[in-house]
Amino acid sequence: MAFYFSEPSHTFGEYLLVPGYTSADCTPDKVTLRTPVCRYNKKAGEKSPLSMNIPMTSAVMQAVSDDKLAIALAKEGGISFIFGSQSIEDQAAMIARVKSYKAGFVTSDSNIRPDETLEAVIALTEKTGHSTVAVTEDGTAHGKLVGIITGRDYRIGHFASGAKVSEYMTPLADMVTGKDGITLSEANDLIWKHKINQLPVVDNNGCLVSLVFRKDYSTHEEHPLELLDSKQRYIVGAGINTRDYMQRVPKLLEAGCDIFVLDSSEGYSEWQSRALKELHAAFPGIKVGAGNVVDKEGFDFLADAGADFIKIGIGGGSICITREQKGIGRGQATATIEVGKARDEYYQKTGIYVPICSDGGIVHDYHITLALAMGADFVMLGRYFARFDESPSNKLVVNGSYVKEYWGEGSNRARNWQRYDLGGKKGLSFEEGVDSYVPYAGHLHDGVQMTTSKVIHTMCNCGALSIPELQEKAKLTLVSSVSITEGGAHDVIVKNTTLQAN
Repeated sequence: MAFYFSEPSHTFGEYLLVPGYTSADCTPDKVTLRTPVCRYNKKAGEKSPLSMNIPMTSAVMQAVSDDKLAIALAKEGGISFIFGSQSIEDQAAMIARVKSYKAGFVTSDSNIRPDETLEAVIALTEKTGHSTVAVTEDGTAHGKLVGIITGRDYRIGHFASGAKVSEYMTPLADMVTGKDGITLSEANDLIWKHKINQLPVVDNNGCLVSLVFRKDYSTHEEHPLELLDSKQRYIVGAGINTRDYMQRVPKLLEAGCDIFVLDSSEGYSEWQSRALKELHAAFPGIKVGAGNVVDKEGFDFLADAGADFIKIGIGGGSICITREQKGIGRGQATATIEVGKARDEYYQKTGIYVPICSDGGIVHDYHITLALAMGADFVMLGRYFARFDESPSNKLVVNGSYVKEYWGEGSNRARNWQRYDLGGKKGLSFEEGVDSYVPYAGHLHDGVQMTTSKVIHTMCNCGALSIPELQEKAKLTLVSSVSITEGGAHDVIVKNTTLQAN
């Protein structure tokens, strides 16, 4: 007969953390959110080959994870998994754009030839909004550099018609330049030493590689946790399916992808096991996560198959209707707790630590802290990141409020049948996601800073300075519906700033 769980499954909204002892040394400035992403032999003293500085990844979704959001999240210390429901070429191009984006090193988008006119310079600056124009022999971003012209080199209305750029530009001989390979810190030192606003970086042939601006270094200093590879490029991931992975992965690796995840609504399958084994055999050293699962059996299956990390969650996403359509899934809190215990048992038995990611079911910022306390090494978020400027969806005004479009990968709009593929005939026969809006929330940097601040302060309330310490010390309690009501504003008239006195 069927197996029945003796207890109901629970969501994050049904739990609270109970404060622990906070010592004088347990202050927010001492808390680290650094967390492992890939499996490693912990008992042998190894360290994870890839870690994040904040425990946040963005979901493999068309409405969430493109190259722009990947760069923004890497600046904060997390990883985006660029959506795979697009052509191999388009996904590879997104990966390449992330890897070619050097923090603080800007590819010039305003370029001109020395034989062009000042009128052309003015038209170009009006088009781009940038007053600094690189002068190269062929007028391209990576042509041989011959000079720089800025708004300070000429006065509109005070030059002859047809005046050439070469007559007004600062020639290369009078410029300070940096050599390709210079670090951002070294470039900034040159900028301040020579009292200049920008530093062109050139290669051995004298061709322009990039520009470093004085103002960009201060921006760089705003992101001390940015996640970089050994070549000082941003870390980026990609979602793949269990159909075309042997054709897709080589192209994404060539583009520079650091880590992959098998994107599926249900990961306890032969298809994921095959993909993991074939990918690790074909590409030694490749990092591939798998999922999603909701119990110990699913975790053990994927861990044995070689998954580098394992995602938890079925049906808990805000746009997911899998539970309504198929009656399958599990409360996200219960799933995270059980898989967390399975991860610890697997480590004790094998010495191998396989990080786990709680994917879905997070509504409030404190749910992230709950997920971490319950055993997750990091979380994956869709709705959360879809709200920001950097997500790829449109910003609209609906009923007088700004919103952003947000749709599920199982929706008719996405048509991502691969995510729900069970083998056999191709095609999405019914929807498992909806098309929706989410409230617009501004810049990702501001939102992530606020969220991680809440996580850090809550960890201090629990007496923990790291995620492993939080998992060891956390005390959690189930709450009643009345307790949930008590936790918000109640028995008062909340001031509404939109009300006006007559």
